[in-house]
Amino acid sequence: MSDRYDVIVIGAGASGMMAAAEAALCGAKTLVLERNEKPGRKIAITGKGRCNITNDCDSDTFFGSVSRNPRFLYSAYSRFNSQDTIAFFENLGVPLKRERGNRVFPVSDKAFDIVDALKKNMLDNGVRFRPDERVNELLIENNRIKGVKTQSGKSFEAASVVVACGGISYPTTGSDGDGYELAVSAGHTLKSPRPSLCGIDTSDDWTGELAGLSLKNVTLCVQNRKFHYREMGEMLFTHSGISGPLVLTLTSCLQDEQLEMLSCSIDLKPALDEEKLDRSILRRIETNQRIQMSTFAASLLPSRMADLTLKILGIPGDKNVSQLKKEERSSLVKLLKGFPIHLKSFRPIEEAIVTRGGVLVKEIDPATMESKICEGLFFAGEIIDVDAKTGGFNLQIALCTGKAAGEGAALRAKS
Repeated sequence: MSDRYDVIVIGAGASGMMAAAEAALCGAKTLVLERNEKPGRKIAITGKGRCNITNDCDSDTFFGSVSRNPRFLYSAYSRFNSQDTIAFFENLGVPLKRERGNRVFPVSDKAFDIVDALKKNMLDNGVRFRPDERVNELLIENNRIKGVKTQSGKSFEAASVVVACGGISYPTTGSDGDGYELAVSAGHTLKSPRPSLCGIDTSDDWTGELAGLSLKNVTLCVQNRKFHYREMGEMLFTHSGISGPLVLTLTSCLQDEQLEMLSCSIDLKPALDEEKLDRSILRRIETNQRIQMSTFAASLLPSRMADLTLKILGIPGDKNVSQLKKEERSSLVKLLKGFPIHLKSFRPIEEAIVTRGGVLVKEIDPATMESKICEGLFFAGEIIDVDAKTGGFNLQIALCTGKAAGEGAALRAKS
């Protein structure tokens, strides 16, 4: 082996750059191997290019927002929490701001400021960065890491290796499942990856008619005997189904439920119960008796959805509102309070913001992120079976697990 290091980090995303910088700060000779030409490609596209770096919340809110295995993060988060992340980037010269829901963004609204800060911090601490080097093999002897081998045939020796390759979502950024193959080759078990924070396809033919329509201040209700989700906010219709903040959050809350077995509906008027909504509609009818139903429905809903509502109810749009029967009005009220949607499947994992699944947490030391199977092997970020709701929580997970892995890897190398 021609090149020898204390710590090698595979992947230069948020968790990888954090791990490398931390390892170097702990005195370890550290190398980062990145398959892309530049680091932080996924960071650069998060938050629509603005990068929601963390959430300025208390610990109860943070752990309540972690969808899978929150207890695994207790140690790592306690040592580098959301407030630590804010201070970290501001000390690196990146001014931050807080927006709705305590989401934290760079003041510049430029994700590249976060990428540049992480890269500079890494290099300033003495980390060596080698782009265009794709690792395809872990070198292991007697359940002990010895180094890595790249696709180009180069070998690098190290006492510790941190796998921070990400999941399998957004594969064009470099996260195409390489890390899973490396983990399995070392004897690890995977929770099957699936998409999270993604859109959902439906079996309703009409959703395509509403593609691009955004609904605000509605309540999405999804449930079966074991699962209950009821949240108010914003959602979006797509050509094949539904998306938007409410749907993204829903996909992060779902565990192993089958979508087609869930009852789903939209409460389009969540501020009113059925009785109050009926009285409101009746008052409108009494003061607008000369208008047609198409015009009346458009006063209650966005025009495209109003047309669809009348079509579902079988009420002609040119019918005079004064001719609306009591049972028709009752059906309208019930539809506004529970507009049914039939869920079919998640959108492809390539479109998901986050990958759910990965290396089982029971096989990783939560304090150091070291493998319990292979000494000197560490994991950080999305490759671990931990994920959270939207709002900056997933990047916080990447940063705190990256820091823990960097510290652990450096200490293992010294020992």
